[in-house]
Amino acid sequence: MQTVNIHNAKTNLSRLVDRAAKGEPFIIAKAGKPLVKVVPIDQPTTAQMRRVGFMAGQFSVPDDFDRMGDEEIEQLFDMNT
Repeated sequence: MQTVNIHNAKTNLSRLVDRAAKGEPFIIAKAGKPLVKVVPIDQPTTAQMRRVGFMAGQFSVPDDFDRMGDEEIEQLFDMNT
């Protein structure tokens, strides 16, 4: 994400806003310290975005998960003969 200083942002505001509206957010900084983030108005908020791991803690994996179905697989591939 592009960071621009406040003077540069004032000078190029139209161009920067056009880019942000097209999905390229940017950060405005003052003396190198980030102050604000400019994003399109219709960009989903963090709360609206789908979280990865939303089912975390709702189920558990059995200890023998990596060995489940061994017998059936051996029979299918006839591994014991």
